[in-house]
Amino acid sequence: MFHKPLATAAATILLAGPALAQTNMPFALDWRFEGPSAPYFLAIDNGHFAAQGLSVEVTAGQGSLDAIPKVATGAFPVGFADMASLIKFIDQNPDAPVTAVMMFYDKPAFAIVGRKSLGIETPKDLEGRVLGAPPPDGAWAQFPIFAAENDLDTSAITIEPVGFPTREPMLAEGQVAAVTGFSFTSFLGTSRLGVPEDDLTVLLMADYGVDLYGNAIIVNTDFAAANPDAVTGFLTAVVAGLRDTVADPAAGVAAIAARNPALDSGLEERRLEIALRDNILTDWVMENGVGGIDDARFARSIEQIAMTYEFNTEPDPARFFDAGFLPDASLRMMQ
Repeated sequence: MFHKPLATAAATILLAGPALAQTNMPFALDWRFEGPSAPYFLAIDNGHFAAQGLSVEVTAGQGSLDAIPKVATGAFPVGFADMASLIKFIDQNPDAPVTAVMMFYDKPAFAIVGRKSLGIETPKDLEGRVLGAPPPDGAWAQFPIFAAENDLDTSAITIEPVGFPTREPMLAEGQVAAVTGFSFTSFLGTSRLGVPEDDLTVLLMADYGVDLYGNAIIVNTDFAAANPDAVTGFLTAVVAGLRDTVADPAAGVAAIAARNPALDSGLEERRLEIALRDNILTDWVMENGVGGIDDARFARSIEQIAMTYEFNTEPDPARFFDAGFLPDASLRMMQ
């Protein structure tokens, strides 16, 4: 039933021909074309963006901060970015025309990935051991919150600064007992180096007191004010692409592989399935629909950000997330 109105809209566009021009909405991704980006490519390939009168091209990014200035400057009307990073950016640039409009990772992928054989099974096990952390890593940035929520004695944890390319190899070689990273990235990266999966412990920070949200779809607010229907249409198409991905993850990865022939499809299908399970299709999302936020949790997340970041002004939650462009909740249910 969900696809019928989309198909009808597509037929209308085809009948209208050149008289109904498509709105161009290039989308700035946060990272490379990997498994979790499948919904956007299926939304293109299965005609969901076209059905909304949109022409969308996805551009790869270079990290969770990358898309924010691209969207704030108007170089891209929409993008994908880490929510905590967006909140800090807006606090530092209060007049920047950018905000989040759809929560995609209800739980962030920030995690501690450790080895049971090296003594890591609970947060407390980090005490007395070596934790590898890349200084620019998003998960490392949230570690003080994780440590505070789990009453860790950080003076008893040896922090080893590591590079992204050496993070998983050092864990695999036992040079560190655990690392900070995205759950699916560090788990899969370490297991592919020969560490048995049952020797790996994944401590998803969201399961241990960290109330932060993960990545969200962000929009240039000037563009949104001038094109509100296009923004809602974009989000509607993304939900349709997500539905298609849930129904057939392999097809989602195949859509990515069509743009990147060097893709390890097996690896990316695992990454996608972990992201769907742990970060996107959470219990809250299954009950309330994808894309929205819980106001009380969002307020707590801002309080937690203030544990490691000094706000320039009193933070206003409404400035960071605008739910007004989301399609009706009934259209965002995933079951």
